[in-house]
Formats: sequence, C-alpha cells, structure tokens
Amino acid sequence: MMTSSGSGAQPLRIGIGGLDARKKTVAKPILILQTGSASSVILRKYGDYDCMFVRAGGLEALDARHLVRRVHVERGERPENPRAYASVLVTGSDAMVTDRLPWSEAAAGWLRDALDAELPVFGVCYGHQLLAHALGGVVEDHPAGLELGTRELSLHPDAAREPLLDGVPSRCAANLFHSQTVVALPKGADVLAGSAHDPHQILRYGPMVWSTQFHPEFSGDVMADILAREKERGNPAAHNAEAVDAPHARAILRRFVERIPGLMDGGDETPGHCS
Repeated sequence: MMTSSGSGAQPLRIGIGGLDARKKTVAKPILILQTGSASSVILRKYGDYDCMFVRAGGLEALDARHLVRRVHVERGERPENPRAYASVLVTGSDAMVTDRLPWSEAAAGWLRDALDAELPVFGVCYGHQLLAHALGGVVEDHPAGLELGTRELSLHPDAAREPLLDGVPSRCAANLFHSQTVVALPKGADVLAGSAHDPHQILRYGPMVWSTQFHPEFSGDVMADILAREKERGNPAAHNAEAVDAPHARAILRRFVERIPGLMDGGDETPGHCS
C-alpha cells in the first residue's frame, strides 16, 4: 500500500516552501503553457491546472504581481518569443499527442525554439509527451493501458547525481493519470525514473530541461477526486487505485522553480490569487 511521505512590475520575493528559507524574485515572467483544463468538479474545488502549478511550484507571490503568465494553446492562444520568459511549465491535457492537432504541433515547434533559446522547460504528462515528440521521440498509446492513481516510482542510479532529485528516496510515490506514453526516446534524453507500468517517468534533456509523466502538481485530494469521477464513469482502473499525497514528487517541481536563472533576492512576499 502506498503511504504519504510526509513588464513594469516591482520586484517581489517568492518563498520556496520546504526547500530553503530564501525569498526570490524574477525579472521576466514564468510562462505556464496550458494544453488543457481540469474537469468541472476539479475546477470548482481546486482551480485549473495553472493554479495547481502555482501552488505546487510555490509561485503564489510572483503570480500576484503578474509575473506568471498563462497561455492556453488549446484555445488558440500563442506565446511570445521564448526569450520573453524566464522559464516555461507545460501542463497536462485530455488531448492526445498522437492526434497531431494543429495547436499541439504549433506548441511543439515553439518548444523546439525554446530549447534553441536555452529556456528552462518543465513538462508534465501531456507536456512530457509533447516535449519528447517535439524533439524526435515517439509517443503512442501505452500497450498496457491506463496508469491511474498513486504509484511507486523507482529512481535510476544516475538520479542520485541530480540536484533536482537531491533527497528524493530511490522509491517514492507519484500521482498519475495517462494512457499514452513515450515509447522511443529523443536523442540525448536521459531516463532518471520509471514505474512498474511505465519506464519513462522522468526524462532529462539538460540541466534545466526536464519532464515527468507523473503529475507533481496533483495533491492526494485532487487524485482522490479524479478517482471518484473515474469510478462513476465505470473505469475499472479506478477501483483498485490509491490516492495519497506525493511530497517527494512535488518537491522536484519546486526545486526546478528554485533553480530558474534570474531568480534573485527580492522584497516582501505577497499572497497570490491562486492561494
């Protein structure tokens, strides 16, 4: 059984809670590239994926000062040049990378430009698969079907050398909800963790280009409500699935945020509107 481990804006500070006591500010905004939206039940209780990223990444203060930008690419919105941002976080989606939807293919092209511009990138679930696809990997339906609920990750031996994984145990919990997967890696991708269901749970393309198949932004409560919805839909995968907090998985996203170039000491922390 899985158990919980326990533009003219003035600079402001952001606390990276649970990682260190420093307060941070950033000159350029952080972009959340939103590739989908949460279900109505999840939206009412927790907000959309962007707010989950804001809370999980410790971005509330930056968000309150408009230093977190959202671009809903699935609605036809387009981001600025990658050099306009300090970093990009790419969300999950109900869409499928294999459908090659025009907005998704455009986002893949933008991500290639982002890597050319050396922009820090963190992709999650659909974002994980989209980044792999953009860089020449292959995404397909998972041959074993859906991976759902809180599952155990196993870190590879090389993961111990990674600052983002410092302190993460070799086996830890993560929350998952996906039916497609990266079946062939892009050139240069390093695998740092897998699960019994999917061997490509964490991919690293460079010091600040990462992606996870799991959802570091999902709390145990969010996962539990997703399972409840899937049970109502008659999804058999939901009946034996668990839902608990996964603090080590969440800490990976926070450590990524902490290491975004341009973060520096700033002023007093301000509550964010996603709090």
